[in-house]
Amino acid sequence: MKLRRSLLVTGAAMLVSSLALAGCSTSDDSAQENSGQSGGASATGTALTIAKPDGSIATESNNPWIGDSSAVKLGYKNVIFEPLAMVNLVGENETTPWLAESIAWNDDYTELRVTPRAGVTWNDGTDFTAEDIVFSFELIQNTPALDTGNLQLTSVEQEGEEVVLTFAESKFVKQSQVLHMPMVPKHIWENVADPTTETNPDPVGTGPYTLENFSSQSVELTARSDYWGGDLAVPTLYYVSYNDNTALTTALANGDADWAQAFIPNVQEAFVDKDPEHNVFWAANVMAPDVLFLNVQEKPFDDVAFRQAVNMVIDREQHTTIARENAGPELTSVTGLPTPVGEQYIAPEFQGEEFAIDVDGAREILADAGYTWEGESLIDPDGEPVSFELSVPQGWNDYVTGISLIADQVGQTLGAEVLVDTPDADTWWENKRSGDFDAIMHWTDAGSTPYDLYSDTMDGRWLLAGDLVDYNFGRFENEEATALLDTYATTSSDEERTEALNRIQQIFVEEVPVIPVGTHPFLGEYNTRSYVGWPNEEDPYATADPVQVTAAMIMTRLEPAN
Repeated sequence: MKLRRSLLVTGAAMLVSSLALAGCSTSDDSAQENSGQSGGASATGTALTIAKPDGSIATESNNPWIGDSSAVKLGYKNVIFEPLAMVNLVGENETTPWLAESIAWNDDYTELRVTPRAGVTWNDGTDFTAEDIVFSFELIQNTPALDTGNLQLTSVEQEGEEVVLTFAESKFVKQSQVLHMPMVPKHIWENVADPTTETNPDPVGTGPYTLENFSSQSVELTARSDYWGGDLAVPTLYYVSYNDNTALTTALANGDADWAQAFIPNVQEAFVDKDPEHNVFWAANVMAPDVLFLNVQEKPFDDVAFRQAVNMVIDREQHTTIARENAGPELTSVTGLPTPVGEQYIAPEFQGEEFAIDVDGAREILADAGYTWEGESLIDPDGEPVSFELSVPQGWNDYVTGISLIADQVGQTLGAEVLVDTPDADTWWENKRSGDFDAIMHWTDAGSTPYDLYSDTMDGRWLLAGDLVDYNFGRFENEEATALLDTYATTSSDEERTEALNRIQQIFVEEVPVIPVGTHPFLGEYNTRSYVGWPNEEDPYATADPVQVTAAMIMTRLEPAN
């Protein structure tokens, strides 16, 4: 169950080999030969329209660091600014060096050595160098608001042509946060007074496209003829924001939009069947399920027997087909890990062990724990009727349907009274962080290891923040689990890491800190009428989400359909 240690890419062909993520360096001797570093050719194909359902974006900001900038919201920053490497959160979790020609972690992942790729230029013609890498990370180190990945950098040094980054703690489980940071040109940004407010009207990046025009209706980008990564098939990108999912779905179905990431109800009929030969919907599983966070400090979920019983009567197939309308595969492993992406991490004792509805087994667990029934109503060991409330924000239709199904299932099979609550999003968010709930449906973070899933749901260190927490919303406390998660994140031994993960999964399965319900995949909709080479289930080299950092990689893979 080791993280795949792989990888090197040979430029435009993207021939990925294997990278030792644990203290083994990677280099790409053939990258310069095959990556088209002599410069790309001008593309002459059809423009590609990329859509989002966020309404009008009236204010232009091309700041790659700030979450509410138009470049980040619409996603076009990913084809202007590029990272050192790209970590594939689907497929085999391989890492592909990008602006780095090689990357090498030390044994405990507290130091990263980076060699910049030769022959890369910024879109103003200036060479990309090690100085730009140093400057970009020093900017993060010196500006806490930009450190969205909590990198905890302690030093950034240039040693010859290499850059050495040192961190206060191991980055084994947070490699993507380091490697995905956008690089910015020193010769531009060293003159910026405040990088947290800079709108960057003329963005200079190493990416395959340059900003041509911005309006509240669309953003136009043009392919570079001198891109280091080789020829680009798509000459022009248009980023368009529709008013809502309905308008976006219509645009996708009639061909006005080509590529999007959106939850589309009945996606097969609404989109795929409109042109089944060319329209593609792909829900790429990542290691981030939807779960029920349970308030384990209060009745009824303070009792592990009740948590186990509820876990045994949830119909996950129904959740997939009805609530999620088949927007992703069913969650099957009792470890909570979505498959196939998580299969390599499942402990031997749980391999092949899948969720199954077992009402008789659930009622037996409750009876053994002192629960009784008065008619059809479940009574707890204190003689009180069992009731609880499931909560998600109003308007989150798939989640609302999901908890409504669970409420019916638990009520009908166990006899508990289950209420459905749909407050406004702000109230729900506050209650989530403060622990003022019985149970909520929520996602976990996705990473290239299972760490985020188990840390988000069991790690006691989240509770050190005080009354308001950012994960472990149910306040689950298990000192062993917290210590094991720390071992997994910091040890330099693969054997220790595997042993820790195996025990973490035992605690997760036995104590049910949360109830895994369904997968939370990266969604992507696109068509193949003009271009082929998209990521898909057979070739999962990236997600099909256009706002992810891998968008630049996808653009180098696309070829004319004819």
